[in-house]
This record gives sequence, structure tokens and C-alpha cells, in this order.
Amino acid sequence: MLRRKEKTPFYPDATPILQAVDCIIFGFERDEIKLLLFKRKIEPFKNEWSLIGSFVEPDEAVDDAAVRVLEEHTGLQNIFMESLGCYGEVDRDPGARVISQAYFALIRLGEEETQTVETLQARWFDFDSIPPLILDHNQMVEDALEKVRRKARYRPIGFELLPEKFTIPQLQKLYEAIYQRELDRRNFWKKIQSMNVLEKLDEKDKSTSKKGAYLYRFVQHRYEEMVEQGIDFVL
Repeated sequence: MLRRKEKTPFYPDATPILQAVDCIIFGFERDEIKLLLFKRKIEPFKNEWSLIGSFVEPDEAVDDAAVRVLEEHTGLQNIFMESLGCYGEVDRDPGARVISQAYFALIRLGEEETQTVETLQARWFDFDSIPPLILDHNQMVEDALEKVRRKARYRPIGFELLPEKFTIPQLQKLYEAIYQRELDRRNFWKKIQSMNVLEKLDEKDKSTSKKGAYLYRFVQHRYEEMVEQGIDFVL
């Protein structure tokens, strides 16, 4: 429920401004990055595609509002979101003077996440089929994706998004999805080897060929050391 901030005796000349939160949630599934959207339930722009968002209640912290709004509209819980930035152009929302704090996350999609979201009438979109979004939400998505790319440069983020065991082609597909471009196979493998964070297993994934591809897994303590050191992971 939208409630306007009442004037106080301490700031009698201040004009109330609405504070909103918007959540940019990227999901990784089957070598593709998807974006979580829902149809807006109020005017203006009712029934048009929007990021997951709403207003901050007077009695809650902004971070808490983002968690609440995401759960209410998608059913997703325990999603670690990072602050993206504040969007406050004067005319960004024709309904009122609204400032929005945006948050973003990149998560691995499983059957549970997909079903829960669809039950509450939100939807995952492939990047090549994202519909036009309301307000400045397209800009938020671009900014969030760029921040994910910067994070990928300084830390090997595949640990959170891939299964425990994976192939090198699967790892490469993840980074191609993040950067939205093809990567040279030899250069990618050379870079991965130089990081020394993977352990080759005796098992093979034969789902795509009879010969199969060897499975790997992250060596967790080496991976955590790389994260702490902020190693450059330019591909």
C-alpha cells in the first residue's frame, strides 16, 4: 500500500518524495542468462512489463524493502542482492516524484525457482526476447549487466552458477552469456589453466557426444584466495 510521507515539525517546508526499490534479477540456466520480469499491477503503465519493484514502507529499511518486494512478487527467498545505484531523474515517473534504489543479483535457476516465479505470475525472459520495459528499467538492466561483467573480470563467478561438476565448454558458455559474445576457445582455456582453480576429474559428461568431455570442479580454497586477491580475469 502506498503511503505518502507526512510533513514533520522539523522539516515543515520539505516536499514529500516517494522512495521505491527495483530488483534486477538475472538467472543462469542451460547456457543462457535470463531476466526476471512481471506485469505492473498499478497505473501508470498498468499491465506493462516491469522489473520487480514497489515502494518502501515508512517503517522499513530500503534493503529490507527490496527483499520483501522480491519475495512478495516472485516467491524467491534468501537471494543475496547487491546495490546497483539510485535513479532519481525528476521526470522518470509520470505518476509522482519517485526515487528508486536498484538492486541486482545473478542466480542459478533450478526447477523450484522457475515454478515458484511462474506461480506468482512473474516470468523469466531470454535476453533476445526481453519486451520493452517501463520508465528507466531498460537502463537499469544495462547498468546491472555491466556491473556483473565487471565483477566477472575480478572474480571467477562460475562457482555460484554452475553445478558442482562441469565441463570446460559449460564454463565457457557461462562467460559468453555474461559478456554476450563468443570467446576464443584456446584463449579461454589458457586463461583458466593459469588461474589454477580447477580440479580435473576422472569422470566424463557424455550427454553431447560419445567421446564425452572431462568434468572439472572448483578447488574451493584456491577459488576463495582468488576472490580475496581480486585477480584480473579479463577474457
